[in-house]
Amino acid sequence: MKLAYWMYAGPAHIGILRVVSSFKNVHAIMHAPLGDDYFNVMRSMLERERDFTPVTASIVDRRVLARGSQEKVVENITLKDQQEKPDLILLTPTCTSSILQENLQNFVGRATYQANSNILLADVNHYRVNEFQAADRTFEQIVAFYLDKTTEKIQKTEKPSANILGIFTLGFHHQHDCREIYRLLTDLGIKINQIIPEGCFVTDLKKIPEAWFNIVPYREIGLMAAKYLENKYNMPYIARTPMGLVEIASWIREISKIVGKNYEKYIDKQTRFISQAAWFSRSIDCQNLTGKKTLVFGDATHAASMTKILAREMGINVCCAGTYCRNDADWFREQVQGFCDQVLITEDHTQVSNMIAQIEPAAIFGTQMERHVGKRLDIPCGVISAPIHIQNFPLSYRPFLGYEGTNQIADLVYNSFTLGMEDHLLEIFGGHDVKTVITKNLSTDENLTWNLQAQTELQKIPGFIRNRIKRNTEKFARSKQIKEITVEVMYAAKEALAN
Repeated sequence: MKLAYWMYAGPAHIGILRVVSSFKNVHAIMHAPLGDDYFNVMRSMLERERDFTPVTASIVDRRVLARGSQEKVVENITLKDQQEKPDLILLTPTCTSSILQENLQNFVGRATYQANSNILLADVNHYRVNEFQAADRTFEQIVAFYLDKTTEKIQKTEKPSANILGIFTLGFHHQHDCREIYRLLTDLGIKINQIIPEGCFVTDLKKIPEAWFNIVPYREIGLMAAKYLENKYNMPYIARTPMGLVEIASWIREISKIVGKNYEKYIDKQTRFISQAAWFSRSIDCQNLTGKKTLVFGDATHAASMTKILAREMGINVCCAGTYCRNDADWFREQVQGFCDQVLITEDHTQVSNMIAQIEPAAIFGTQMERHVGKRLDIPCGVISAPIHIQNFPLSYRPFLGYEGTNQIADLVYNSFTLGMEDHLLEIFGGHDVKTVITKNLSTDENLTWNLQAQTELQKIPGFIRNRIKRNTEKFARSKQIKEITVEVMYAAKEALAN
């Protein structure tokens, strides 16, 4: 746990609440002080759902601290049990309330005698894990809780079937990706047994072992549950992410080995006629991007997949690929080996910002933070990963996975590289913000000054490359310890760059 004004992965209780609120008829009670109870607002604002189970906050205030919180927590649990009649109530503290070191398991034990619902305490160390790790562990905990006590005989489905693990609320394009995976599996003649946890009842978890295999689209959540199911029921799982033409084909071939069918004709048809990505990679538009520098940063799943797509399928030079999922650092390095020049593993956004400023890529593919950095440095950015933002919940269909996802990614890549090329039209035809475009100062060094002649010369340069030339000139001036930039310095910087 650390104090920060920006976090790529949120605190543990957010991951827990995301999993719990994804299930139907499951209620979460959060033992927390005022200020930690923003989850309901965040979900209702971003997901645009009409019907979801809100999280109840059992507030820790000074009166509760004076006499202990057990009575209040147990009262809230029994009250929700009577009012909502949920199948499961899950109690979780937050990082703040964990400081109290209360034995919440005793609270759960006492409430169990008074409630009809099943009651669980989130088995997570809130100081040591982040949002994704807590979500993954909580998901496994709930699945194991219901399967460990089932006594029903397991019978596999007659036709090939699969469970999709890890689709949950506030996920990066999760709903769209789920629809695309559903379409792919339907095309392959595979029945969807369960989609968990989104929209699933915990009473249906006993049906999980009936499927032939499990699919884990994102390794951030669902992998622990898949390994549990493999150990307990000998259920194979596919943890490959079907993102990009090459990975989709490999994903389908893994399914082919499990169900014993040949899908090569399907792969060929989808690649050549459904997805436009293969055609785009051969087009002049994509060829013009060959060799351009870019930086990729995000969660382990999306950053690794995007790095391979850019390098392998589009011929774009990935100067740096990074992730904030430090627990997946080894896996990430293995995945991007040979597809990028260097790897960056960090949770510190300033390190990513410094890397962007150092590399000066033609485009960035990252999170909302990298989008802000790119805006400041006038470098276009395509958002490919959580943390989520309202822009990541479009009303239109925009998956990142599957063959339709390849079209979405191709558009994102092309538009990211060409974004801003139209700025020079503002100078030609005018516009409400033309003066801002022309005169804004992006200098990173206050000690550097531009004389009047140099400023006039700078304005003659087309808008879509002006700021890049300005940065290169200032970089040259600093290297030569020049304090005032003149026209002569500008031409000297140009010659130095050419050499």
